[in-house]
Amino acid sequence: MAARTNSAAPRSNRVLIISLTVIVTLVAVLVAGELYVRHNVKTCMADQFESQLGSQVDVGLSWKPVLLQSIDKNTPYITIDSDDTRFGPAEGMQVHARINDIRIEDNADSSGTIGSSEASVNWSTEGILTTLQQQTFGSLISGVTADSNAGTLKFDVGPAGLAGLTVKPTVSNGTVDVETVGAEILGFGLPTDLVDGIVQTLTSSLQTYPLGMQPTSLQVTDDAINITLDGGPYTMPPADTAAQQQQQQSSCGILL
Repeated sequence: MAARTNSAAPRSNRVLIISLTVIVTLVAVLVAGELYVRHNVKTCMADQFESQLGSQVDVGLSWKPVLLQSIDKNTPYITIDSDDTRFGPAEGMQVHARINDIRIEDNADSSGTIGSSEASVNWSTEGILTTLQQQTFGSLISGVTADSNAGTLKFDVGPAGLAGLTVKPTVSNGTVDVETVGAEILGFGLPTDLVDGIVQTLTSSLQTYPLGMQPTSLQVTDDAINITLDGGPYTMPPADTAAQQQQQQSSCGILL
């Protein structure tokens, strides 16, 4: 009896070792497959949203495995970060966004839908200055200063800030308004065309946002404007033919 027990033990150990090896191998294959597909889906998602934001983006995926997303065709959320987003004429906006409940589609009417979205936008005084200096009147603007206490932006006009224009951006009913608080040069008013050009450039930069998002709050800090955006259900416009073919060939295709 002892001999049978001793011979059975090694067989049991071998079966256990083989089973564990198979399990570990399967887990390793699944993990490797998930990492590979996850990387490619991130790239595809980035391409999908770069056209919406007008700049290169870094995409972060939700905790949900992409292989599981390929079964139920639903992506809980992604995060998007961009250091050089352009809204209208704006330059140098930093954006951190979260897009929820994403469904990638491939038809003539839509490239996908999202359930909701939210974003924080940081537009530095340096970015504001760069934006204004690229306009036809840009050579007249020499500096931008933010006043967090007053919630205003002051623009230096001419050499050594000879003249000044002060504006106050605020949010009302999902729209950013830019109000002129003061505009003078040695006690005299600035040219109307120059004032209108600065205000219109700022307004255009803060007026239109992607994915149907609207501004809900705005804060002027010591060196930037910070804007909070929120959006509801949104249907993304269809991609062009080349983009659709690329999407079908990429790992984003598993989400269709």
